[in-house]
Amino acid sequence: MGQITTIGLDIAKSVFQVHGVDARGETVLRRRLTRARLMPFFEKLGRCVVGIEACATSHFWARELRKLGHDVRLMPPSYVKPYVKRQKNDSADAEAICEAVTRPTMRFVEVKSPEQQSVMVLHRTRQMLMRQRIQLSNAIRAHMAEFGIAAPVGREGLQKLIDIVHEEGDERLPTEARECLQMMAAQLRLVNQQVLENDRRIRISARATDTGRRLMAIPGVGPLLASAFVASIPDPALFKSGMNLAAWIVLVPRQNSSGGKERLGGITKQGNRYLRQLLVVGAMAVIRYAERHGTRRPWLVQLMARRTTKIAAVALANKTARMVWAMMMRAEAYREPEPRAA
Repeated sequence: MGQITTIGLDIAKSVFQVHGVDARGETVLRRRLTRARLMPFFEKLGRCVVGIEACATSHFWARELRKLGHDVRLMPPSYVKPYVKRQKNDSADAEAICEAVTRPTMRFVEVKSPEQQSVMVLHRTRQMLMRQRIQLSNAIRAHMAEFGIAAPVGREGLQKLIDIVHEEGDERLPTEARECLQMMAAQLRLVNQQVLENDRRIRISARATDTGRRLMAIPGVGPLLASAFVASIPDPALFKSGMNLAAWIVLVPRQNSSGGKERLGGITKQGNRYLRQLLVVGAMAVIRYAERHGTRRPWLVQLMARRTTKIAAVALANKTARMVWAMMMRAEAYREPEPRAA
């Protein structure tokens, strides 16, 4: 049996599939391992390249295997899928991973540190809390509307409904409905407190690094987006240019070109949805401010004159992503663009 040089590791919760090849690319190992036997197996193995799909728990296993001296490389699952032959199973997946990791044009995912993953947990928790707040608010409005009680849109309108819920003398709400709505109001109050505490921790994480403080100077980039960029992109040098970063987030048109003819469409749902959402929301805030107070950016004024607001927001988000990459790469502070001479 030849010496193993490359391994494709298909990870899961309890069962792991290993596919190893030698320097000539010939298969020398196919093995199924339990969670308890995984680390002892790699401890006895000589240094080799280990390919893993960038999915749940992949960053943890990458860090653990790197401690043993192995060269661990994470790959997006969508880039590994073309190498799966016919039927899909653990063995076929491990073989596809082993083949994909050796490709010279393969793009890899940087392994995140525990600190960076902790920051992303803050962001994921905030997303969950925001969904819960919306669900509770809509439920309170819907249930009270069934009894003919409605209020204007916004926080003040919702607060009026909550005041009615706590008003025991209001006979419009039956006792059973009032008790249930009071539980929802208490839960909403708790979620609001948790959102404020979560936002406070995100602001601290954004201001804790020099990169985060510099990124917050960009119009449309607040503590939330600055913190997400620092945690999501450990090494900006993985992207050759700011355009590549914008393409990774998918802030570029979708191509369906052929025969030398370019056909460009809208953006897709691929890429990093969270960063894209925050960038577009920040761009919308910049555009709304420009509409009300004016702007010194001729590029944005000309774009808004010939495109709709949503298209202009995506274009501005693309520009912001490229500025973020440049500032992270060069460790520079934000400079307001100077208007070009006529």
